[in-house]
Amino acid sequence: MQKTAPEEDAWSGRLALQVDGQASQSFSAMFELRGNAQSGGLALISPLGSRIAQLDWKDGHAQLVSAQETRTSDSLDALLQDVTGTRIPVAALFGWLKGVQATVPGWRADLSALEQGRLVAHRDDPVPQATLRIALTR
Repeated sequence: MQKTAPEEDAWSGRLALQVDGQASQSFSAMFELRGNAQSGGLALISPLGSRIAQLDWKDGHAQLVSAQETRTSDSLDALLQDVTGTRIPVAALFGWLKGVQATVPGWRADLSALEQGRLVAHRDDPVPQATLRIALTR
């Protein structure tokens, strides 16, 4: 992972994503997030410390590097969906982590425990419903 510039935002911790439905699925990993919605990086790390995936984006282009492959796309959200199994609103996530109630169609975020390092966001639309839980490392 690149060094974080002093003016660059950065967060780390654990994330868990639960998708409801007939084929209920879940994804969890440690994470390191830096930058902003326009330029940044997201490392997803297994509980044992191995890197599951590294996503980097800049200027409307995103790259996913995993043990299996390296892919590029114009859509960061699409690449992240390939890793986690569902779409996560990355642009809104940066706002939520800063305590800003960013509006995303179908999503609602509970920022009430952010001072304790916890964030929960629910997706009601489109179906299936999903819950994203984040616990930040202090």
